[in-house]
Amino acid sequence: MPDTFFTQAPHWQWWIIFYFFIGGIGGGSYAIAAMLHLFGEPEDRPISRLGYYIALPAIIISGILLTLDLTRPERFWHMLVQSNTWTPAFKYWSPMSVGSWGITFFGLFAFLSTVGALAETGRLPWRGLAALNQGLLGNVINVLGALFGFFVAGYTGVLLSVTNRPLWADTWLLGLLFLVSGFSTAAALLYLAGRRRAHPESLRWLSQMDTWALILELIVLALVVVSVGSVVAREVLFNMWGVLLLVGVVLVGILIPLLLHWRPRLLGPASPVGAAALVLVGGFILRVVMLLSSEAV
Repeated sequence: MPDTFFTQAPHWQWWIIFYFFIGGIGGGSYAIAAMLHLFGEPEDRPISRLGYYIALPAIIISGILLTLDLTRPERFWHMLVQSNTWTPAFKYWSPMSVGSWGITFFGLFAFLSTVGALAETGRLPWRGLAALNQGLLGNVINVLGALFGFFVAGYTGVLLSVTNRPLWADTWLLGLLFLVSGFSTAAALLYLAGRRRAHPESLRWLSQMDTWALILELIVLALVVVSVGSVVAREVLFNMWGVLLLVGVVLVGILIPLLLHWRPRLLGPASPVGAAALVLVGGFILRVVMLLSSEAV
């Protein structure tokens, strides 16, 4: 039996589960928006702007949830500033410190892109701010923001992997799993939120991207179960958590949405909407299982 079974659980509350879910959507939404901004067509701009609009509140909510989970929430700023010297408190050897700075920088780029998008559509009176989302400056902001979006979407899984707990510390694939899941849930939410106004080609691209993300997620999830070993799988996943993973994530959150993507006639016009909704449900259940199954040991 691995020694990870003898560590004490961090006893994270539901705040952290919602943070993992919302943060993944925020990072994935911005990365998708940036890809459409950099490589898409003019008709893709509405979905691209929608990605910024989702990313900014998502990262704000994530920061609030992380703060609420602290023992002393009023001291959250100690993660960024040293109280004795008032200099930046960056500790490259600490996943928590790196994550705090990653979330902060991602929030900055999400804010800049959102302001640029609002000015671009005339929703802000200062039209010059549209430069934040246009030309060379807009491209630079999108590239950097997308990099931090990738980081935020996958960071939560990496954070689990460096926590000495069963399942979390027994595989290095959780970061990749959460990254892929962040993309699939983000694409699903973008489809649901933009289906009435977006160009049909943009929606079709989102559906195709979600399909490939779900296939990759299924492969990575299978590799995670194999990589943790038989003892960990038996103690952590071969029980009610395993049933929830199989039914809630694999069946409801991946296989049925894939079936609806490949056979849209099953539900007619409601197939893409149903698939997107189930992807979001499966993405949330995935984080519930991955966190609470280890905490229960």
